[in-house]
Amino acid sequence: MKHNRIIYIVSIVGLAALILMLNITSPTEIGPLGVLLFFTTLYIVFFGAVTLLLQAFKRIAFKQENLKNKDYLYSAVLAFGPIMLLMARSFGAINLWTISLIIVFLALAEFLVYKRI
Repeated sequence: MKHNRIIYIVSIVGLAALILMLNITSPTEIGPLGVLLFFTTLYIVFFGAVTLLLQAFKRIAFKQENLKNKDYLYSAVLAFGPIMLLMARSFGAINLWTISLIIVFLALAEFLVYKRI
């Protein structure tokens, strides 16, 4: 339960930083390091959101209160999906082929987490 609070607090702080970053700067002014910071912060926000959704799903479906360590790894992999979609969108390469490859990558990564740990 302690891990969840830390994840949610960091996600809220990351969301505030994202809102501030989007209102103060533009992509041309921020530079490459700022773009890296943007994607990292966006990943942290998505990780918190996916963890929250997974915890709610576990409570409703399986009547579990706490998440296991493996559940955090599942959340970490799933949170990278929207980041990949946003990166593909920034390159202008969103089509059915790209979306299917991202889904395959996420499924393989989830399978790796399932088998390894």
